[in-house]
Amino acid sequence: MATQKLTEQEQIRRDALKKIHELGIDPFPADLFEQTTNSKEILEQFDTEPDKFTQISIAGRIMSRRIMGSASFAEIQDSEGRIQVYFKRDDISPYEDKTMYNIVFKKLLDIGDIIGLSGYVFKTKMGETTIHVTSFKILSKSLRPLPIVKEKDGETFDAFTDPELRYRQRYVDLIVNPEVRNTFKLRAKLMNSMRSFLLEKEYLEVETPILQPIYGGAAARPFKTHHNSLDTTLYLRIANELYLKRLIVGGYEGVFEFAKDFRNEGMSRFHNPEFTQMELYVAYTDYEWMMNLVEEMVEKIALDLHGTTKVKVGENEIDFKIPWKRYTMYEAIEHYTGVNITSLDEKELQALCKKLNVPFDESMGKGKLIDEIFGETCEAQLIQPTFITDYPVEMSPLAKKHRSKPGLVERFEAIVNGKELCNAFSELNDPIDQRKRFEEQLELGKRGDVEAMVLDEDFLRALEHGMPPTSGLGIGIDRLSMIMTNSSSIQDVLFFPQMKPEQENEVSSHDEYIALGVPEDWIPVLEELGINTVKELKSINPNKLFNDLCGMRKKLKLSFGPPTKEEVSSWIEG
Repeated sequence: MATQKLTEQEQIRRDALKKIHELGIDPFPADLFEQTTNSKEILEQFDTEPDKFTQISIAGRIMSRRIMGSASFAEIQDSEGRIQVYFKRDDISPYEDKTMYNIVFKKLLDIGDIIGLSGYVFKTKMGETTIHVTSFKILSKSLRPLPIVKEKDGETFDAFTDPELRYRQRYVDLIVNPEVRNTFKLRAKLMNSMRSFLLEKEYLEVETPILQPIYGGAAARPFKTHHNSLDTTLYLRIANELYLKRLIVGGYEGVFEFAKDFRNEGMSRFHNPEFTQMELYVAYTDYEWMMNLVEEMVEKIALDLHGTTKVKVGENEIDFKIPWKRYTMYEAIEHYTGVNITSLDEKELQALCKKLNVPFDESMGKGKLIDEIFGETCEAQLIQPTFITDYPVEMSPLAKKHRSKPGLVERFEAIVNGKELCNAFSELNDPIDQRKRFEEQLELGKRGDVEAMVLDEDFLRALEHGMPPTSGLGIGIDRLSMIMTNSSSIQDVLFFPQMKPEQENEVSSHDEYIALGVPEDWIPVLEELGINTVKELKSINPNKLFNDLCGMRKKLKLSFGPPTKEEVSSWIEG
């Protein structure tokens, strides 16, 4: 069994845990601890309703301590914020035995421990609302130290800001960076606002399969898995569109789903392989109707979250007030490049890509080339909410052909702050046209387009039973959350974003140290100093290491004598 390597602070906490057990105290009790209030309620209401707080119980995590003999101050943090607490020895330990204050509170508790408190609220001489503790109970002993964020004169020091650590250890991030907790509260409020908007219109919230025998509903590369019992290949859904349309065929006139979707593609500040979107389908409507709904819904969300339609996003102020600007895709390209692409064929579009320095490859059809030109030359310039409409038929195999513009489909995307926020169509309900579009996608796949759609016979069978005219919408919850919380990365609005595998710390074997001449007794001492590999050992100054080893010998009260300077040098230089 692998031995867990502990830092000095981690060992001190384990020693304290052992002593707590020896005192007959359970540091991880199972029984209920009833709370009567929280930090926010106390801080907001004590001045006007002090009688509410003459006898309270509250739980929280110790975030700071100031030990001052027979009386001490600390700060605890609960789900609502932080509040100061005051401990007095004779109140905590009113009888002759002062163990709970002198030993447990002063010596065995640490920053990060979770405790339950009983007491009453008062104001200090400095005017700070504080809980006077009359008793406390350990609810959970913290065995790892927190990265302590220090504040002075409004400045923050030693903040837990490394994105790699914050995203991997989100639990620590949430503890020490309170603004992060607020981001996720806003995300939840955003989803509740959207849900209530749709439910008020009497649309039905549904659930559709995540594991699908045929992936569809978007142009994307799927994750693939195998079902052992059925002995069949399944895919994690890239979209739920085709299942929701089946429900429209079945007779529902409005259905929506908050869906976890999965796409086996690249990762960036705007892309995570697992993401959330809301898809909505409403019968007897079209894409113009859906544009109006999107404006109305997102304006409401901004008002619900911020009390205004204006939202600060980086250096920009985005105004979601209705109406939003509208361009066709061709109009946007002409506006930002000066080129009218309406009559250009595939070869001419490739030439234009070269001229505009737009990357492309030979597998791209006409629609993909136009999409690349738009993405490279227009998208980043669309800061205020803008609808881009009327896309080429080649890049929209599930959208209805435009009623008056040959070669185009009735589709829109909303672009905000230079990024796509949603995608919507007048949905294709002609099963013969749909089959032809799927077959064209199969041809693109043969040319090497790994994101081309596959043909779904059951979906075509559903359409053959008749689907009413329908508009559909997919809106990215993660992207919208980034905008509404002024977050620069999608990882900031996902509790647990996908990360590269964590690299285990390399550790050299005892035999590798012994081969250098290091006596076996001294190997654990090197490890105690944080030297885990032969490479690290050879990078250290011999004189410093000699002094450190002598200091550790004294600290650990080792019974054997120290190595000589010459011996230490031979380990490093040999």
